[in-house]
Amino acid sequence: MKIQPFSSTIRRKEMDAVLTCMVEEKIGPGESNLRLIQHVKEYFGVDGAVAFRSPSIALKYVLKALDLPKESQIMISALAPSWQIIAIEDLGYKALVLDVSPETSLVSPETVHEAIQNGGRLLILHETMGLIPNISAILELGIPIIEDISQSAGATLGEKKTGTFGVFSILGLEERDILTAGGGAVLMAPQRRDWLVLKKHTDIAPSTDILPDINCSLAFVQLKEHNRNEQIRKEMYEMYIRSLMQGKHRSFSQQGEYAVPVVYSFPVVLESGFKDVKQYAARKEIDITPAFENTVIALREEELENCKNAKSLLLRCALFPLYPRLGKNQSSKIAKVLATLP
Repeated sequence: MKIQPFSSTIRRKEMDAVLTCMVEEKIGPGESNLRLIQHVKEYFGVDGAVAFRSPSIALKYVLKALDLPKESQIMISALAPSWQIIAIEDLGYKALVLDVSPETSLVSPETVHEAIQNGGRLLILHETMGLIPNISAILELGIPIIEDISQSAGATLGEKKTGTFGVFSILGLEERDILTAGGGAVLMAPQRRDWLVLKKHTDIAPSTDILPDINCSLAFVQLKEHNRNEQIRKEMYEMYIRSLMQGKHRSFSQQGEYAVPVVYSFPVVLESGFKDVKQYAARKEIDITPAFENTVIALREEELENCKNAKSLLLRCALFPLYPRLGKNQSSKIAKVLATLP
């Protein structure tokens, strides 16, 4: 399959958007923030949204809107980003960390059900590596769900996009998220009744909590070009996965007939040691990283004895470069390496 070249026009749009803010001295929250929010509402089909300076701040407003009692247990994936457990504890709650399925890297309805029996009151559902969990089965458990779509923005389940299934959803805009503004997060409320509750709190938020225009401008361009970039990523992914199948390693797989994931990156679950594979890739001038180095399990590995699957993936899952600006020559080179990994 022919890989579409990444358009330099997109780079110019990103630069122009940021430079315009700087030249016009409109760096703080303002018109670009409002424009981003309007596009988010249209793209995801949600009733309301607010752009904050960080995912942690977004979570703070979620918990205000839900009026969740302090000391309540909030369930999170062991492969969720580490900011989740830090923010939960800083806000006066307890984190109940759940293990994941080794085939999907996602929490299962069965694991969530068991956690509810152990006192879980709220689930932050991290859609790891762009994959979609069994959301319908989890919703049937009757607990409030906050979707974290920082790696899955644009994925669909039936006719609905991720970000529209929970009470609220958080779209991170950090450096390693699928959409980035250099930092920040958009908090969304799919239903009007929930947006009205949230709006009471966000209307009085200090400007220091709200995402500045300079970041919003970059996020707006990224969201505008998201579908085009996703097509490029999908073409790279198909080439990569064909190469990977020639060897002994594997990647994660999406489950569910009506679920259409997005390509966040290219994780490889290794049968051999990470060190050997990293050295082999480095000799081919390809830099790989541990896929879950900035996650909850990486931060609290010694404490989470029950998260055996997550621990295993932490040690033997590598992330290979896959992003629209990579280019045809480099992506073809990576595909060849994937076919011959030790």
